[in-house]
Amino acid sequence: MYKNRVYSIALYFFHGDHAMAGDITQHVFLKLMTNIGQFRGDSEFSTWLYRMVVNASMDAARRHKSDQAVAVSSPPHMVSGSGTQEDEYAREELAASVRAAVSRLPPKIRMAVLLRYFDDLSYQQMAQALDCAEGTVASRLNRGHKLLADRLKSLNSVKR
Repeated sequence: MYKNRVYSIALYFFHGDHAMAGDITQHVFLKLMTNIGQFRGDSEFSTWLYRMVVNASMDAARRHKSDQAVAVSSPPHMVSGSGTQEDEYAREELAASVRAAVSRLPPKIRMAVLLRYFDDLSYQQMAQALDCAEGTVASRLNRGHKLLADRLKSLNSVKR
């Protein structure tokens, strides 16, 4: 039920590195199986699981120093809409630019952005998963918005 969500968070966190995302997903579910008895029900199960994903991703990033942006391929679920090939190409280029900009965010900010916009978590759920205050979540998202706006501002001028 949660496999794809865990994998997609790890995939985006590690800049499209499928091997690393698979390793993180496997690690999270092995840890889940061995630690399920520690789940007290103080929060939703999904929040507890997201906390495991956050911890595993941040630990792996520290170990591998993988804070470097890498080109990310288009996700397999991307469906082309109607329009010309030129329009489709422009959409794909825009999506690739956004993915690249997200992948260059600092890890804590990137994780907040991923949880909010890829998994649609509330600030409260994010605070629990990230083990921080809701104000910290808001601050990280605000910083992420500013960084993304700055990195993507050239796209607006190109479009005109």
